[in-house]
Amino acid sequence: MKTWLITGASSGLGRIMAEKLLRRGDRVAGTARRTEALSDLPAAHAEQLHVASLDVTDTAAIRARVNEAFVRFGRIDVVVSNAGYGLLGAAEELTGEQIDRQLATNLTGSIQLIRASLPHLRAQGGGRIVQVSSEGGQIAYPGLSLYHASKWGIEGFIESVAQEVAPFGIDFVIAEPGPTGTNFAAALDHAKPVDVYERTPAGEVRRAITSGEFVIRGDATNTVDAIIAAVDSDHPPFRLVLGSTAYENIHSALAKRLHSLEALRDVAFSADRKTS
Repeated sequence: MKTWLITGASSGLGRIMAEKLLRRGDRVAGTARRTEALSDLPAAHAEQLHVASLDVTDTAAIRARVNEAFVRFGRIDVVVSNAGYGLLGAAEELTGEQIDRQLATNLTGSIQLIRASLPHLRAQGGGRIVQVSSEGGQIAYPGLSLYHASKWGIEGFIESVAQEVAPFGIDFVIAEPGPTGTNFAAALDHAKPVDVYERTPAGEVRRAITSGEFVIRGDATNTVDAIIAAVDSDHPPFRLVLGSTAYENIHSALAKRLHSLEALRDVAFSADRKTS
């Protein structure tokens, strides 16, 4: 039996994960901005489940809820940083408030959750942190620039932190689903369109998403199953790519990036100090 702390547990992958873990007998500390969305769970799993309200843009509240979860269960084996949403619009279309909220939720909120968890995990001799990122942590679609900034940002943060805390028995899994059948599109924050972007790649992505024509191959239940299986394994991958779209897009992006890097080898080396 494991004990999990899951943010954003009221819907999407977080909700599916919480339900599956409770059914198999694990314990779950689930947080959500709206705890009423989890009101149907406590009756059936009263001893296994702890529900708390949390807006991950509130750093003090994050620390309080993490402390509360560790006190309640004594030990948390897996911390799942899942809370987040998407912001749709060309960079020029976005408001300052939309930008601040996107980064405060997806990037700063995830950073602060991880920071709040580390002392507890270190004190208990280790644990595992799952960051729900996206294929958008390694590739980018036009019209989702700030969403990508948050995902590329949190992945860079974890690349560093994972090396810092490995000696304490703390490891990470960065889950990178492609487009998946959740409520992600319905929960998008939309920028007010600017006419000049309608016939650009950003406009094309906006129309595809809002019309429902954007191709979604990923299955939410299968995605959660793969994440849980990875966490249960002794040696999970640091990056867990999920879905054929994510695999194909990331593979293509990395191949192009490597090709471009190799083409610039001589230029890169020319910037070194010259030795006599």
